[in-house]
Amino acid sequence: MKVIILGSGTSTGVPMVGCNCRVCSSDDKRNKRTRSSLLIRHENRNILVDTSTDLRRQALRHNIDRIDAVLFTHAHADHVNGIDDLRGFHFLHKEIIPCFASSATFDILFKGFSYIFKEYKGSGYSPLLNPTEITAPFELFGLTIIPIPLEHGKSTSLGYRIGNFAYLTDCSNIPEASLPLLAGLDLLIMDGLRWTPHPFHFNIETAIATAQQLNPRRTILTHLTHEVLYAENSKLPDRFEFAYDGMEFEL
Repeated sequence: MKVIILGSGTSTGVPMVGCNCRVCSSDDKRNKRTRSSLLIRHENRNILVDTSTDLRRQALRHNIDRIDAVLFTHAHADHVNGIDDLRGFHFLHKEIIPCFASSATFDILFKGFSYIFKEYKGSGYSPLLNPTEITAPFELFGLTIIPIPLEHGKSTSLGYRIGNFAYLTDCSNIPEASLPLLAGLDLLIMDGLRWTPHPFHFNIETAIATAQQLNPRRTILTHLTHEVLYAENSKLPDRFEFAYDGMEFEL
């Protein structure tokens, strides 16, 4: 299984519009961050985690020629507003893609993107996604997908565990009941928004403290703002790194 970080940035992306700070003006390509999303490749299947605002750009950059399934973490705009970019794959393959999310996420997606899920008479547009509500672990292309309930400020999100890998974007706390689901990880990619505190996200300090409790072999901090310079990797403890767009892992 290969894991590719398609986007490692927060909701504004980096560079942020109108900003000339040291990160936004950096020449280091690892400081150029599109909105957070992930691709999992397994036995010639592509599983996309979130349809980020930058999906088209990410798909072109990584030569993604098909999407076989989509996992949604939650329904905030930066994680779903690229959903219409799935049309290109449908034009090529004429397939309706299975997608998986919580009921709360589907409630929002059905209201904002109803045409993605059902065909309106006379519209000429075919559905792009076939929704399945997540209520428990499930099998997908030979992989066991374990949903991880998370707190995201006053709302919730889902992380996902597959084998000894877990992806926990957009969270400010891991509920007690979810902690046992994250034992024995080789790779953890998790929210580590910025150095300063934020009410809806782990910042770097709280992400490190939480990950140290879980004790994975390797932790990658993602969903990064323009407050984080990639070169500041050296400030992180052993076994911690900042994410960057295009970062890959073989598992």
